[in-house]
Amino acid sequence: MTMCSIKIECVLPENCRCGESPVWEEATNSLLFVDIPSKKVCRWDSLSKQVHRVTVDAPVSSVALRQLGGYVATVGTKFCALDWEDQSAIVLATIDQDKKNNRFNDGKVDPAGRYFAANRRSVYKLEKDEQIPDGMCIDAEGKLWVACYNGGRVIRLDPETGKRLQTVKLPVDKTTSCCFGGKDYSEMYVTCARDGIGPEDLLRQPEAGGIFKITGLGVKGIPPYPFVG
Repeated sequence: MTMCSIKIECVLPENCRCGESPVWEEATNSLLFVDIPSKKVCRWDSLSKQVHRVTVDAPVSSVALRQLGGYVATVGTKFCALDWEDQSAIVLATIDQDKKNNRFNDGKVDPAGRYFAANRRSVYKLEKDEQIPDGMCIDAEGKLWVACYNGGRVIRLDPETGKRLQTVKLPVDKTTSCCFGGKDYSEMYVTCARDGIGPEDLLRQPEAGGIFKITGLGVKGIPPYPFVG
């Protein structure tokens, strides 16, 4: 990996309550992402700088490309197909209908085109002052990039040894997820959250909830896998 001059900029001051699940759509030069509690799926056009939003009927925790066209998303406890033109969501499958106050927490498509999602029932123990690993992606060299919630950073790890290879600090605390995008997938996009930040801390990080772009990492990503269903 060749180190370059790293640049971090907030390209979209969206004020997401909890931005998550960034996905690059090469065909439209756009970044997809969700705002979970606001029940919105968003698409930011990197060329026109315009952002379009679709509101759904429950917290939406992830979005992915679909091989047939359009998108799929995890909405509440449902897998849904999104029709961007008429702003509708068609239910493909529902899980845990008998469990109240449950929802998907995250989701991603694997290389085989299967859409995996996790719910909120898993509990992990963290030591004091430990940052919470959140959304992640893989670069073209097979290394793992992880957004650290409450850590205000993304870190690059060797998945075989667990060694930390690089740390990139952002001007916000609640970084939630990351993905590669842009030309040749040489840019990294990072989502973050605004919920849970007090008034005084918001003065220190007014761009909380925005979408950040990092350039100059010296490494490229790989295209996202589309859902084949």
